[in-house]
Amino acid sequence: MDELPLDQVRTLLAVVDEGTFDAAAAALHVTPSAVSQRVKALEQRTGRVLLLRTKPVRATESGDVVVRFARQLARLERDARAELGLAAEQGPARVPVAVNADSLATWFLPALTRVPQDPPVCFELHREDESHTTALLREGQVMAAVTSSPDPVAGCTVRLLGLARYLAVATPEFAALHLTGALAQDLCEAPTVVFDRRDELQDTFVRALTRGRSGAGKIRHMVPASDGFRDAVAAGLGWGLVPEPQAVSLLRAGRLVELAPDRPMDVPLYWQQWKLDSPALSAVAEAVAEVAAEALLPGRAAGRP
Repeated sequence: MDELPLDQVRTLLAVVDEGTFDAAAAALHVTPSAVSQRVKALEQRTGRVLLLRTKPVRATESGDVVVRFARQLARLERDARAELGLAAEQGPARVPVAVNADSLATWFLPALTRVPQDPPVCFELHREDESHTTALLREGQVMAAVTSSPDPVAGCTVRLLGLARYLAVATPEFAALHLTGALAQDLCEAPTVVFDRRDELQDTFVRALTRGRSGAGKIRHMVPASDGFRDAVAAGLGWGLVPEPQAVSLLRAGRLVELAPDRPMDVPLYWQQWKLDSPALSAVAEAVAEVAAEALLPGRAAGRP
């Protein structure tokens, strides 16, 4: 296999983005038969199944590699056209980024305001847990991601942004009712607020206190929004690990108390992005790194309570 035919690569991307062969055909202004033939030819050329013929169509692991290549190719083509003065009719540059909810609610949006807008850049944010944002990079859905993983996705660079500090907090009333004995044991049974079913932050904290014997309690209130999570803890539904910037004012007002003042949880955040010479992507990366240096704690350590 000497090369990947660009028309076939772009067709595969269209099928994945549109969800069906018919929709891809309409987007490409060709027949569904032509779409099917191009995808089949690309699969024969690579010797791999690239698509799962489900509804909607999904890329296989090998297909994800080709889709990511197609998106990078489209980005490079757009940047080249811009430098040649040929892209005015195509509109502003689009930069899709995956970011976790807590970063989005605290420091990330101010970073985007520092990105130069000449030429204009449009941001497409995908909210995802920091331990899962790299999956969107692998699938080619985003060009960059804020992630807790230091291991670069294939075709990506990685840099440490800093440490996001979380504090274990609850209302004074909640603490007086549920946390009257040994903290480690009480947290194994007390009601807990979690972001969603994949949120393991509270479990990790409790396991560290109990030396791995137990995680957080079974009574779990799921609140899948950063501000809502903080408000749920402040309302007394349970205890939880709240980002320090969101907890400080409530601690000062006496609405929350810190459960383990000597044991904050510091979660490392990294910036991963495609290895592309893209002016728009570079501008976003520099703005994110600049604001992260101001908002996060410096360091190289892994998350620890």
